[in-house]
Amino acid sequence: MRWKILPSLYLRIALSASCMLLLASQTTYGDAIIEGERMHPKQGRNGMVVTSHFLATQSALDVLKNGGNAIDAAVTAAFSLAVTQPRSGNIGGGGFMLISSEQANQVLAIDYREKAPSQATEEMFLNKDGSVNSDISRFSHRAVGVPGTVAGLALALKEFGTISLQQALAPAIKLAHDGFVVTPRFSSGLKTVEKRLRTWKATEEIFYKPGGTYYEPGDLFVQKDLAATLQRISDNGAKEFYQGKTAQLLVEEMSKHGGLITLDDLKNYAPVIREPVHGNYRGYDIYSMSPPSSGGAHVIQILNILEGYPISDLGHNSATTIHLMAEAMKRAFADRSRYLGDEDFIKVPMAGLISKAYGESLRGTIDSSAANPSKTIAPGKPMEFESSETTHFSIVDNYGNAVSNTYTINFSYGAGIIVQGAGFLLNNEMDDFSSKPGVANAYGLIGGKANRIEPNKRMLSSMSPTIVKDHGRNFLVTGSPGGSRIITTTLQVIMNVIDHGLNIQSAVSAPRIHHQWLPDELRVEEGLSPDTIKLLYGMGHEIKRKSSMGAIQSIMIDDQVMYGAADPRRSTSLAAGM
Repeated sequence: MRWKILPSLYLRIALSASCMLLLASQTTYGDAIIEGERMHPKQGRNGMVVTSHFLATQSALDVLKNGGNAIDAAVTAAFSLAVTQPRSGNIGGGGFMLISSEQANQVLAIDYREKAPSQATEEMFLNKDGSVNSDISRFSHRAVGVPGTVAGLALALKEFGTISLQQALAPAIKLAHDGFVVTPRFSSGLKTVEKRLRTWKATEEIFYKPGGTYYEPGDLFVQKDLAATLQRISDNGAKEFYQGKTAQLLVEEMSKHGGLITLDDLKNYAPVIREPVHGNYRGYDIYSMSPPSSGGAHVIQILNILEGYPISDLGHNSATTIHLMAEAMKRAFADRSRYLGDEDFIKVPMAGLISKAYGESLRGTIDSSAANPSKTIAPGKPMEFESSETTHFSIVDNYGNAVSNTYTINFSYGAGIIVQGAGFLLNNEMDDFSSKPGVANAYGLIGGKANRIEPNKRMLSSMSPTIVKDHGRNFLVTGSPGGSRIITTTLQVIMNVIDHGLNIQSAVSAPRIHHQWLPDELRVEEGLSPDTIKLLYGMGHEIKRKSSMGAIQSIMIDDQVMYGAADPRRSTSLAAGM
């Protein structure tokens, strides 16, 4: 069946602004996701891309212009970000991708999260006295999990894309080989983490000029080793990263510095297609990432708690609204500490965690006018109801497909270690495991036995790529970086749109709050009213002001019009449509 395609309307926007275009009528491709068939586009050249770097946005938009679908554009954007935004874009890390098909009426998740090496042990980051050695878990070769990005992107393209891996890699290869102009954010980032990056000779040689001087805004940044690595992947497929010269270079790097990743670890790595978590909030279907992410479960859990309150009537960012949000957040993060982990290794009581009944029971523990100290809040009993640094991008095409993708190397610039001769940074995701039950990780998150280190296990994540649907139609595509703040940032954009009726740019730009149970503090961005802060103090909240939290990239589709919103918290972000 073929539908008439409406004339396209092209509109490009400036940095950190919103953009919109007319959404053409759909062409059908059958149950593409259900049957695992490729999503072949028919006609039409409309689409929307929102990423954290304008060059990645442009490379993905070019794919849509040439008839590619959202998955094609997503893989292209991800590889481009690995070149232009090395602090978080990556081929040395991992992540999660949500894909929604309106025509198949299905949403699926691709899990390409990193895994612990086969030689990893539960006590690998403990000193002789039993304390956690955070330097080893964060800044050494032992901090590195087996990367999943290349395999995950290749899987997405093979199963649901329409272009070749060579086509998806071409813009990234060109950007690495020919170079790109350094932005102020790129330059300042390298200065901020200078001490860590200069620890390793190969890293220093990549990110600083001969003689050790800085790359300044306007300079050309060329990455010949990375270009060669990407070219090998283009020529030989994803297996090159896991079994070819790149794999050998990575393992040599491990061997020289006491790392654990072996050739067998790389060869045996495989991404997984999973079912996303699914909830409902005020009539909207919420789809988000399932374990080993905790994000989706807790976004839905918090929404279930808050659904029983008249949030719209209470007002956007009013003291009462913020108080109720903070109390709901505390309870979700308390549950995170006990129940969440890799479902290939443990049983997560997911049905209980995201049930309406459990949300109602937690709501009953909240005092509407006073904060409950975190020390009085413990993980609940969801079984009773059984029957900073990351980057995100959102893409929608004209064929009813939407992609929400979040991937990371954990810290800004990961472990700070470049694979010598290969030109890419390694992650430090092993720190996302619970090195010792009850001891916080770098983001202050408390973990337990469910997230303990085990060989070949995926570490728990907060990444929350999310797609909201309205009566079967893609409505909101969103997600954010920010460690533990990913969950609450994603939550607030959803609430800003559904509860408060904000346009997508206002929903993205509005001041945010965050509470993660422990430490017992309510973090708030600059921009909240002093009167609101005073009222929250009066309710018993300990307030900590933060300059910014998260950098969410979002698309909203309303009445067949696409609206893109790039987060102004990232100066290089760009939303663009055609």
